[in-house]
Amino acid sequence: MTNRRDLLKGTAAGLAVTGFPTILRAQSAKVLRFSHTDTSVGARQQAAEMFAAAVEKYTQGRYKVQVYHSGQLANDAKSLDQLQIGGLDFAVTGVVTFTPHVKDLSLIALPYLAENYEQGWKLYDTSPFIAKQAAALPAKGMRVIGNWEAGFRSFTTNFPLNSPADAKGRKLRIAPVEMIRWIMESIGFSPVVMPVTEVYLGIQQNTVSGQENPIDTIFSQRFYEVAKYVTLSNHVYSPLWLAMGERAFKGMTAADQEGVMKAAREAGDWNRREVRANDDKLLAEMTAKGATITKPDLAAWSKAAAGANDRARKEFGAAAVDQMIGEAAAIRKAMG
Repeated sequence: MTNRRDLLKGTAAGLAVTGFPTILRAQSAKVLRFSHTDTSVGARQQAAEMFAAAVEKYTQGRYKVQVYHSGQLANDAKSLDQLQIGGLDFAVTGVVTFTPHVKDLSLIALPYLAENYEQGWKLYDTSPFIAKQAAALPAKGMRVIGNWEAGFRSFTTNFPLNSPADAKGRKLRIAPVEMIRWIMESIGFSPVVMPVTEVYLGIQQNTVSGQENPIDTIFSQRFYEVAKYVTLSNHVYSPLWLAMGERAFKGMTAADQEGVMKAAREAGDWNRREVRANDDKLLAEMTAKGATITKPDLAAWSKAAAGANDRARKEFGAAAVDQMIGEAAAIRKAMG
């Protein structure tokens, strides 16, 4: 018969083998903070949760990722500032948000570079121009660890937008990106910079008459509720980058760095497929809720936006602009 002392010894030995290491790992796990401005129902949040689970798995519990959605910690621009100083560890935001840190990244927002998702993915995965700009970010305190997806930028307005002529003089919210400003001014809008977290109220109060964003963002932020005219202009292919603070990255072992990068790739691949597959479903749901969806002839919009290319050549030089346009044109031609 086993006495109480032997039982306690056995229990202690079992804990030493199984329970204690688990407890110690849980206690020693470093918590990393992940911020984004999408809502809790968007594809971005789902991908972020997937990424968090994968990071914990691939680092064997040494790191845990806490995700904060809806701009709880910072708006898009400020999230990158926080990455630089270590206030945040991860942020996923539109590639255009990085342009204040690497000026030539503005050229990825030239109008009508890609006609479909596959062309856009190929461009971001293989472009020497884009790779060069991304390589400049670690010196700015952040690094790109994953290509994620938002989609093609389109308009939501509180007035019918049947042609570029209807845009003349209308106030439209934009992100703080020079290229987007030039496109909107070329079309005829009067652009107003405003954080995405303030746009719904801005339209509701008629501070602006609308905004431009990808379908997934339009749906998750419910912009169609206050600006029911959705015009699928597809004027800019606008994916996301998942960035990590350089300080946090350098503080990891090589094995944990690779684990985080692997998690970012897997979540990004899922995010790309999910956003592409969801467009029609989200448009149908917005229509059912009262939105008016218009698919215009893109030739007129492309022609109206072309003035931004001329302004870009003056600001960035013809060589850089022509390289970006040339790379995109070669992909469009090769992929059809």
